[in-house]
Amino acid sequence: MMILFFSSILFIMGLFTFVSNRKHLLSMLLSLEYMVLSLFLMLFMYLNMIYYELFFSMMFLVFSVCEGVLGISILVSLIRTHGNDYFQSFNVLQC
Repeated sequence: MMILFFSSILFIMGLFTFVSNRKHLLSMLLSLEYMVLSLFLMLFMYLNMIYYELFFSMMFLVFSVCEGVLGISILVSLIRTHGNDYFQSFNVLQC
């Protein structure tokens, strides 16, 4: 039970980092991956506690890797078009 509490504290710390650090896209992506890993830890420990199959945790890892790849591709396309990953350097409403 203590590990679930610890992983929820890790998730809250990642959420706080995501909300407070909005200057660079890379730091936001890293905090999102930190939150995903803490959710994976929570899911893994919960499935072990109830003696359930761990297939769902593998599916969660597959989707989290896909989410990470999409974030990195957006980061690369922003750096190629704008030269940096600052949110203040580009206009969101511009095509």
